[in-house]
Amino acid sequence: MVIFIKVLQVILALSVLIIIHEFGHFLWARAFGIRVEKFYLFFDVGGKALARWHWGETEFGIGWLPFGGYCKIAGMIDESMDLDQMKQEPQPWEFRTHPAWQRLLVMAGGVINNFIFAIFAYIAIMAIWGQSYIGNEGSSIYVDELAYDMGFRTGDRILRLDDYVPENFSMLQADLARRNVHKATVLRGQDTLDIYIDQARIGDVLNDPMMFDLAIPFVVDSVMADGLNARSGLLKGDRITALDGEQIAYVQDSRPVLAARPSQEISADVVRGTDTLGMPVRVDSLGHIGVYLQTPNIQVRHYNLLEAIPAGWRMAGQSIGGYLDDLKLIARPATGAYKSVGSFIAIGQVFPETWDWYRFLNILALLSIMLAVMNLLPIPGLDGGHILFTLYEILSGRKPGERFLVVAQLIGMALIFALMFLAFGNDISRLIH
Repeated sequence: MVIFIKVLQVILALSVLIIIHEFGHFLWARAFGIRVEKFYLFFDVGGKALARWHWGETEFGIGWLPFGGYCKIAGMIDESMDLDQMKQEPQPWEFRTHPAWQRLLVMAGGVINNFIFAIFAYIAIMAIWGQSYIGNEGSSIYVDELAYDMGFRTGDRILRLDDYVPENFSMLQADLARRNVHKATVLRGQDTLDIYIDQARIGDVLNDPMMFDLAIPFVVDSVMADGLNARSGLLKGDRITALDGEQIAYVQDSRPVLAARPSQEISADVVRGTDTLGMPVRVDSLGHIGVYLQTPNIQVRHYNLLEAIPAGWRMAGQSIGGYLDDLKLIARPATGAYKSVGSFIAIGQVFPETWDWYRFLNILALLSIMLAVMNLLPIPGLDGGHILFTLYEILSGRKPGERFLVVAQLIGMALIFALMFLAFGNDISRLIH
């Protein structure tokens, strides 16, 4: 069931984004009287499609190969590589006979649509749910093996990354990679110390799923009314410091202890005020004791509709800036960041195991930005390559020859396929390991 929900979310998200992107090309082409021959979600390789229908001069359809989609515009050298059409006499409804500025807008239409969608999605999120995050001030980290190896310790509070004071705890790992941090200042107990960051480990930081978890003290918020420990005597504010004689500093420490004692009754050391009490607690078959915990330092900002508009713009801008920083890291092979590139398998792992509209819309907005930015890369075969050639024509007054465009398109497609193989290879490697 979990896999089904994840697959459903991936298919729905990619389908929505592809349609939004290709519809941008379609709208601008039709606005300038350019004929759109085909509009497809997914690829109809070999002319085979799951569904197809005609509306006006355009054939709409759903292809059988779910690796994207396309909008075939008459008189344009694109991924369809329809060279026979280019040998015919140019027609007034074709892409190639229109002014450069119109062709530029047609090429940029998909990217524009993706950015607009992301902005509206973030505005909706701010207006409906607001912005919630775990504040970094006063929050402690729970480290994994990589963070420990780099010098961090469980219980540290990260005060600064170089001169930057982080506000959002969940962004600590991203900030560490994106900001090219050389020194992290942490509070460890009563001492403030500096941890120097080895830049050669940035690739490892990008590939680590959870370098910094929130260190949560085992403090009871409430006990499940119908749970095993409803009559155990545990009260709101109690802090469990040991289970079956094993010290528990944080919730994460309790998990292996409880998992090793399913369906048992064990002793718990509970701090209540200035007293330490011994209590028996029962563990269910899944290693749970049926209590809700206090999660510290959650910050929530609510917005009305007018306030949500600038907040959504800011969120979109921050997402664009963050993704551009990620691409800069990927472009530097020394960082090893290219190992973090993933395909739809990696995308599927991002989605939650249960349906959550808040998280779905957040992920959808981010993926829309990623799709827009990736398409702006100046690679022939992507929108950015077409935009680059059109800008060259506008600035120089010389239009690139059709032979050059064909060769460039072939090279671009080879680069795109190489990137796809890299993404799939990374995903398979992560699954194996």
